[in-house]
Amino acid sequence: MVIDKIALTLAIIGALNWGSVGLFGFDCVAFLFGGQIGMLSRVIYTLVGLAGIWCITMRERADGKRRPDVKNKRRGACPLLLFLR
Repeated sequence: MVIDKIALTLAIIGALNWGSVGLFGFDCVAFLFGGQIGMLSRVIYTLVGLAGIWCITMRERADGKRRPDVKNKRRGACPLLLFLR
């Protein structure tokens, strides 16, 4: 779905922004759109947050589409990698 691609793109942008904040102390969204309390920045932060929630639903929807034999191969695998599948 198109909304899935948009949500994933926004979530990636948000992740890159948080990585920039964590590594360099630089908030790209605030820099580009008028500070953290600027109206446009707040709209972007909200859209990124909603995209993250939508991506959680994508994960849950994907669980129902898996083949039954894939679930049997999960034993001994890294739990984080299983979540990201």
